[in-house]
Amino acid sequence: MSKSREERCPWARNPLSIQYHDEEWGVPCHDDRRLFEFLILEGAQAGLSWDTILAKRERYREVFDGFDPVRVASYGPRKLTSLLADPGIIRNRLKLTSAINNARCFLAVQAEFGTFDTYIWSFVGGKPKINHWKSMSEVPARTPESDAMSKDLRKRGFSFVGSTICYAYMQAVGMVNDHLVTCFRHVAGRKQL
Repeated sequence: MSKSREERCPWARNPLSIQYHDEEWGVPCHDDRRLFEFLILEGAQAGLSWDTILAKRERYREVFDGFDPVRVASYGPRKLTSLLADPGIIRNRLKLTSAINNARCFLAVQAEFGTFDTYIWSFVGGKPKINHWKSMSEVPARTPESDAMSKDLRKRGFSFVGSTICYAYMQAVGMVNDHLVTCFRHVAGRKQL
């Protein structure tokens, strides 16, 4: 983890969010399993703080079989009941049902495009968009790219993929680099995971 005296984006305020900010957020990700993980976590976050999701992330990894989309797509009523009873995750029936459905849609996209990575990165032309924001108030909640992604994901049957969730996803997986220009990760965030 980075030295605490280095300047970072102001939303990173506690050990979990600092580690996430310093090591993952804004770093281009091309691994389908990680892309699936963030798709599920961003959907779970809707209406909640990202800190809440980060605190539950390890439990999500356990109960969602390491975010293996094939396994998640096979979940039936018994597994859903088990997930709804688990206090270590967000126990929202709509979000959990969505995660299972989204796994099935994810596999369909993989079958069509070869990888989910090929599909999802097409919304930014295959390379990260590097922004140059000076303050958090400049960072948008959605963009034309996230609008297009949301529309296409919905057309393919995905849920919990509104434009704001899609933009947060794009930030998380490094499709856009929204580290402030004053943040030490602004340039360093370009290293791929």
